[in-house]
Amino acid sequence: MPRLRLRLRLRLPLPLLLLLLLLLPRPGTPEPGDDASPPDGAQEPLRGLRERLRAAAALSRRYWALLRCRVWPEDCERAEEAGAGLLGWSLPLLGQQYLDILTSWYCSLQACCDSGDCRISNNFTGLESDLSVRLHGQHLARELVLTTVKGYLELPQPGKALALSFHGWSGTGKNFVARLLAENLYRDGLRSDCVKTFIATLHFPHPKYMDLYKEKLTSEIKETQERCHQTLFIFDEAEKLHPGLLEALGPHLVHQAPKNHRVESPKTIFLFLSNLGGNTINAAVLNLLQAGGTREEIKLDQLAPQLQAEIAESTDTGFGHSCLVKENLIDFFIPFLPLEYRHVRLCARDAFLSQGLPYTEAALDQIAKMMVYLPKEEQLFSSQGCKSISQRINYFLP
Repeated sequence: MPRLRLRLRLRLPLPLLLLLLLLLPRPGTPEPGDDASPPDGAQEPLRGLRERLRAAAALSRRYWALLRCRVWPEDCERAEEAGAGLLGWSLPLLGQQYLDILTSWYCSLQACCDSGDCRISNNFTGLESDLSVRLHGQHLARELVLTTVKGYLELPQPGKALALSFHGWSGTGKNFVARLLAENLYRDGLRSDCVKTFIATLHFPHPKYMDLYKEKLTSEIKETQERCHQTLFIFDEAEKLHPGLLEALGPHLVHQAPKNHRVESPKTIFLFLSNLGGNTINAAVLNLLQAGGTREEIKLDQLAPQLQAEIAESTDTGFGHSCLVKENLIDFFIPFLPLEYRHVRLCARDAFLSQGLPYTEAALDQIAKMMVYLPKEEQLFSSQGCKSISQRINYFLP
C-alpha cells in the first residue's frame, strides 16, 4: 500500500508541487474568516504586493530549508548548530503533507532520505504477508525466514553476517523466497544496488579461472558493502560452487567485533540456495506422513539433523566440506518441503492472477494433473514443484 500511495503522489509534476508549497499559508497567519484586523498595506496595493512577494520568498526559503533537512539531515544539524533555527520552525498540517510528497518524489530519484538510504525499505509487514499468502506448503521456511531476518536486521550491533541455506527439490520455492526478501527489504528488489545474485554455473563456469573469480567476487562483496549499510548476497546452485570460492566467503561470515559502538554496524545477509538434501527431506516427510502425522505438524528438529548430516557427508560437492559448514558459519539450514497436489493447484491460481487472467476450478485441476508425482505408489509429491506452471496456463487461454 505505501508503494501505491507513492506512485499516485508522483503523478504531480514538480512545478505544481513547488507552486503549492509557495501558496501555503505562512505559519501563524490567520485563516480566512478569522477575526483579525486588515493588514496595513490593504489601502496601498503596490506596497501590499511587495510585502506578499517578500513573504512568499521567505516562505519558500523556509520550505526549502525543511526539505533540505529531510533529504540531508547532516546539513540541517550543522545549520542548527550555527543558529539558523531551522528545526524550530513548524508547518501547518497541509504544508507538512505537501512537504512529505515533495520529499518522497525527490528521494524516489536519489539514493538519500531521512532514514539514511532510500534503497532500503525493510517492509517486514509486507514480507510476513507475502510469505503467508504467496508461499505455499512451506510453513517451516515461512516462520524461520521471517523470524531470523527480522531479528537480525533489528539488531543495532550484529556480531556477524546472517547466513541462511535453503535446501529442497527444484520448484519448492527457494528462489521465490529469495525474491520476496529482496522485494520487501529493498525498494528496487533484485535490481537494487544493495542486492547481488550469483548463479554458480553462470557466473563461475570455468575452474581454470577460479583465482580470477575469487578476486572479482571478493571485490564485488566489498564494494557493495561500502555502497550500502545493508546488503543481500544470493548464491544459487550453491552445491556447484567451487571449493575455492566457498573458502573465499568464509572471512565474510565469521564473527567480527564492532568497530564503533556509537555507529550502527553494517548488516549483511547471505542466502545459499541448493537442491542438496532434497531427497533426504522428502524421505523424512514421507515417513512422517505415513506414520499418521500431518504436514503442518512437522518441526524443524525432525528434519534438520538428517539434512545437515547429508550435507556434511556429501562427496559429489564441496559445499558440505567447506569452512561454511565445518566451522558452523551457516546460521540455519532451512528445509523446503516437497509440494503436494493442493499446493501445485494454488500455484496455478497465482499464475493466472499474476497475469490478470480469468480461470476456472477445472482449469486449475487440469494443470495440477499435468505434473508428475512421486513416489510411484503414493503419488504424493510433485517432482517439479511449481516450476513450469506459468507456461502451462497458456494451454487454457481462449
